[in-house]
Amino acid sequence: MPAKFKSLKGQFLLDGGKLAGSYFHRSVVLICQHDPEGAFGLIVNRPTDKKVGEALVADLPDTLKDQPLFLGGPVQPQAMSFLHSDIFLPEASVLPNLNLDHSLDDLVELGGSFSPTQKLKVFAGYAGWSPGQLDDEMKRGAWLTHPASVELVFGEEDKQLWVKLVRQKGWQYRLLSEQPEDLNWN
Repeated sequence: MPAKFKSLKGQFLLDGGKLAGSYFHRSVVLICQHDPEGAFGLIVNRPTDKKVGEALVADLPDTLKDQPLFLGGPVQPQAMSFLHSDIFLPEASVLPNLNLDHSLDDLVELGGSFSPTQKLKVFAGYAGWSPGQLDDEMKRGAWLTHPASVELVFGEEDKQLWVKLVRQKGWQYRLLSEQPEDLNWN
């Protein structure tokens, strides 16, 4: 009898130390959708040196133009996705008060809103898994899981998020979190 499917939606996947040299080395991926048909996620700790206004050819509000652009993953790097949060989003699709969207019109509308509590991250590309692929990677120990939260998704320490979350996994991961990014530096 096959094992019951367990969705990882709303969880972070952390590079468990087996992804050195890959696109996902030291990445923190928010799983936005996961069902038997596959999974969709966004790397939340990989800002680029570009602004959203440089990447999107659209009439964007100034508040959006100056937002940093993040690399969401290696799949379709020209595809845009964004996460947004506010105090109360009743139709949130990822976590309570955290929504995923792909519509440029919706992004422009959000950029023009004046909610002081709104948070927004725009991504180029995404991480995608075909049916069973993520489950196989989990069985091989490629990923660690960590509960996601709006505060962590929009935290200020993008570059240190992986280290912070791996350290929280316990003493057995301390060495992993402290190793240099490039082992040749050792």
